[in-house]
Amino acid sequence: MNNSPNTIERFQKAGKALGTARLRNRDEAFAIIVEGPRDKIALKRLGFTGPLEVVNRGWGMDRLVAYLYETYGTRTNDGKATMTLLMDWDRTGGRLQSNLRRRLESFDVQIDEELRRVLMKTLKPETRVVESLGGLAGALMPYMGGDEPLTSDS
Repeated sequence: MNNSPNTIERFQKAGKALGTARLRNRDEAFAIIVEGPRDKIALKRLGFTGPLEVVNRGWGMDRLVAYLYETYGTRTNDGKATMTLLMDWDRTGGRLQSNLRRRLESFDVQIDEELRRVLMKTLKPETRVVESLGGLAGALMPYMGGDEPLTSDS
């Protein structure tokens, strides 16, 4: 990571978004759905200890959606999303994100996609894949301590 003011500001925003998601993941059992096992390892390296679900587990999409619906429901008691989809922000990840979102929304499952939106905006050109977040842990962790909620302007 270069230390230009723009890079520092982008990493601060990414770190804040990750810190908020990590807090919800731990304290509210807020599920984070990722593409593969390496993505899950990267999030664990960033201190995520709550539910992390992997899409590529050898199940068909219908079975996965049914499992997520049955396990996490449609929303929390106060109307918040029970999960976030965090697919890579490359073309394949975008297609998977859209497909999974569409299927879950057909079951009235509320999805939080703010974390992915923030990471897409702030971590280009450094990375376009979730598994690389583990390698950026040293640069992101100092900014992950806050527990302020995500906002659209993050």
